[in-house]
Amino acid sequence: MATDNPARESRLPAWGEEEEARAEASMGEGPETPNSDTQAWGKKAESGGAAGVTLELNPLMTSWALWFFKNERSRAWRENLQMVTRFDTVEDFWALYNNIKLPSKLSPGCDYALFRDGIEPMWEDSSNKRGGRWLVSLAKQLRHLDLDRLWLDTMLCLIGEGFGDYGPDVCGAVVNIRTKGDKIALWTREADSQASVMHIGRVYKERLGLSMKATIGYQAHADTATKSNSLARNKFVV
Repeated sequence: MATDNPARESRLPAWGEEEEARAEASMGEGPETPNSDTQAWGKKAESGGAAGVTLELNPLMTSWALWFFKNERSRAWRENLQMVTRFDTVEDFWALYNNIKLPSKLSPGCDYALFRDGIEPMWEDSSNKRGGRWLVSLAKQLRHLDLDRLWLDTMLCLIGEGFGDYGPDVCGAVVNIRTKGDKIALWTREADSQASVMHIGRVYKERLGLSMKATIGYQAHADTATKSNSLARNKFVV
């Protein structure tokens, strides 16, 4: 099965780094946004069914922000990162999800990031700089088999606060679309908080439905920011 393959050791290139994404920017399909129909982004469902009937929205425990990245070679890295919208209800999440492209439909070099509102999806953010991420790597052959499901499961785990008492330690998640293989990374606040990191990793692996034989690794941002793909080491493994 696809999920039986152990996650490969690799670094997260798009957030805080430029090299890999820039190398693939010329391979894209021209200017791209998540979807040309942006009217649903950020809108709250106000009515439905019979005219004048107000829907009762289901609030999330916290507000979230979806970010989109496409590396345009002529622009600085930060200028290629844009926030799509914020949302704080279940209905707004599904309105957003149903009106943007699936990760498998994005061009190589593009990324989505879903983070708690107020945290930017970059290593330099104060909530991220001491943290790290659980990394799930997918061979390019699996893009149209597993990627979209794994990313949706990741987002649902985030907005549903699926990590119990350690939920506040989770900052967000990123999906990278790359020619050589795609990556999904779950970011946490404190790389040295072993109890928290291990609990989050075990829950995340279970929620993704990965087999017992599969392994995913956790790497500290401080380590991957200074080392190449081959030298970045796993701090923890589940």
